[in-house]
Amino acid sequence: MPASAPRALSFDRAAALYAAARPSYPPVLLDTVEELAGRPLRGARVVDVGAGTGIATRLLCARGARVTAVEPGPGMAAELRRSLPAVPVVRGDGNRLPLAGASADLITYAQSWHWTDPDRSLPEALRVLRPGGALALWWNVADHSTPWTADQDSRLRRHFGTGDSAHGAPGGAGSRNLRQLPGEAFARRLLRWSRTVPVDTHLANLSSHSAFLVQGADGEASTRRFLDEERRHLAAVFPDGRVEERYVVEVAVLVR
Repeated sequence: MPASAPRALSFDRAAALYAAARPSYPPVLLDTVEELAGRPLRGARVVDVGAGTGIATRLLCARGARVTAVEPGPGMAAELRRSLPAVPVVRGDGNRLPLAGASADLITYAQSWHWTDPDRSLPEALRVLRPGGALALWWNVADHSTPWTADQDSRLRRHFGTGDSAHGAPGGAGSRNLRQLPGEAFARRLLRWSRTVPVDTHLANLSSHSAFLVQGADGEASTRRFLDEERRHLAAVFPDGRVEERYVVEVAVLVR
């Protein structure tokens, strides 16, 4: 595992929360993946790496793909098995895929490529892909063109005091990781979408991010204070108690 492994594995302690509160993805995302990969998902052999609780895995299966999930965290893998018992789950990570060469039509990373070492994970993906297969990477990131989201991001960064945030930004860690791959012809798209959820779900979504989870028991009181204060800020913007979360999905696809 890379140096970021402790943070990547922090999700294990909040797997049920993650599954309940994290956003899914809009249908246009998989339409875009099919377009850029040059093949339909139906019948494709897909490896979903860093599958977590199976948010993207579920959508891929619904499109008719034959999906194998790869997940390093035992807690996240257990949650995936509970909700998607028919999907094979392999314990492992993208830097050393426990899969045969030339065995996949498509490899996907949903919110997980940035936890890998691209100098290792890209050759591994190309090894496992069949000729003509595709590597698809995507991230939900908060749409900072929305004023209340930008204000919340400022409060998050002040809270952590490290320039960190709990909902990222377009051009963030994932894109920086991609820029470390010179010469690789990734086709890219930005897809905007939104969901409206109760304020409790929004706050649970925030608290399921690694920036909060790595604080552990020592940070629980601080997290509660921040979320209580955030609830008051949100009440002024969303008096009906329902929060419109706006996202930009960053998509990048490379055909082998």
